[in-house]
Amino acid sequence: MVQPEQWRIFCAIELPQDVREKVLAHISRLRQAVPEANASWTRPDNIHLTLKFLGEIPQSRVDSLSMAAANASKGLECFPISVQGCGVFPTRGQPRVLWIGIEDLEGKLGDLYRGLEEECSKAGFKREERPFHPHLTLARLRTPQHARMLASVHQNMEFEPVEVNLTGLLVIRSQLSSAGSKYSLVGKHWLQ
Repeated sequence: MVQPEQWRIFCAIELPQDVREKVLAHISRLRQAVPEANASWTRPDNIHLTLKFLGEIPQSRVDSLSMAAANASKGLECFPISVQGCGVFPTRGQPRVLWIGIEDLEGKLGDLYRGLEEECSKAGFKREERPFHPHLTLARLRTPQHARMLASVHQNMEFEPVEVNLTGLLVIRSQLSSAGSKYSLVGKHWLQ
């Protein structure tokens, strides 16, 4: 029996180029400050705000996921968020991920997230069990050597807050390779 083709899929919000450049400048300062740290740094094209990561799903279910994202976006107006704050996951113990935070200025990002979870659940996709913590991933720390030093530099480094107006929800396919993830747009659902 032939297995259906699987696609690695997630739902995200694209950020404007100027915000991505500011994030990249922050990454560059971190890399210069602790060059010996073994980290996988987020590539410029891959800086986005993930709302839901589904992982591998049958390619035949991608349209139903895109329709769920469309339904979650329907009737929502564009809204602002603030990109600000430097943190790490996990908050205790060995740092594994460096991130920049997102402040939901009007609570509408949370509304979009809950709507997306609800619509995806109706379409038969599993709900996320972890609490929603919106952030931009900067790096995944591969080894413990120098990880704490890099995390400390990151958390103490200023990232001047920048306000962004969100305009749409994307459905993205991620194809893994030795050169890193390659993203392709499956669907874009505009906010009003």
